[in-house]
Amino acid sequence: MVLYLLLAVVVLIPLFPLYWLVISAFKTPAEFVQIPPTAFPAEPTLNPLTTALTEVPFFRSMANSVIIAGGATISVVITSIFAGYVFAKHQFRGKDVLFWAIVSTMFLPPIVTLVPLYHLVSSMGLADTYLGVMLPWLANAFGIFLMRQFIMEVPDELIEAARVDGAGELRIVWQFVIPLLKPAVVTLAVFMFVYAWNNFLWPLSILRSEAMYPVVLTLNRLMSYTMSFEFQNVVIAGALVASLPTLLVFLVAQRVFVQGIASTGVKG
Repeated sequence: MVLYLLLAVVVLIPLFPLYWLVISAFKTPAEFVQIPPTAFPAEPTLNPLTTALTEVPFFRSMANSVIIAGGATISVVITSIFAGYVFAKHQFRGKDVLFWAIVSTMFLPPIVTLVPLYHLVSSMGLADTYLGVMLPWLANAFGIFLMRQFIMEVPDELIEAARVDGAGELRIVWQFVIPLLKPAVVTLAVFMFVYAWNNFLWPLSILRSEAMYPVVLTLNRLMSYTMSFEFQNVVIAGALVASLPTLLVFLVAQRVFVQGIASTGVKG
């Protein structure tokens, strides 16, 4: 019995911030700053939500985030699968050096590459564009590493049999390799979507017009409009709406995602 209680506590602790986010989004300004805080809204109201959605172009910024995060996720999944396949199943000079050079970029702090990336994207005329925001995320070292580890487990005999049957490399990847990578693909897609959705510094650096802002930048703008404690529930309501897509992605993919995480730990 004690063990079950401990497990329940362990489960509830990570869920508590989400619970507090939800209830705070429906509190009145007076109740939001009340001490001690209330565990549930005494008079639930939708005013914070309506204010957050109308005070700033929230739906436009949500659409921007969907385009940016969705485009980056699709690109990373595709490039990671093909690069991982090459590193796992093809032999060429310098393969190991190139692979570990790519993996080593995972250990570079993002702030180190911010200025070079800004100058590169700006010189290409891609500042303040969707492509400019997505460009640093079109390929990902972690994704290449993850796919390479999974594809190494695909039997070489399967690939050789496909080649004997006359299948080209694209057909082998599409018809024989990708169907075996479902847990890895879903895991990578979830990680990449959440990362791209929540990224703040790079969009802030490369975007100039507010019409292009993703939702994280719009939330920051909302905070500047509501600096008074009287309106902090509006910011909380905006954060709740902004977090819904990432929660939805996880809930839809949770079963395969957990399977992919479990499999990642045993890949050699």
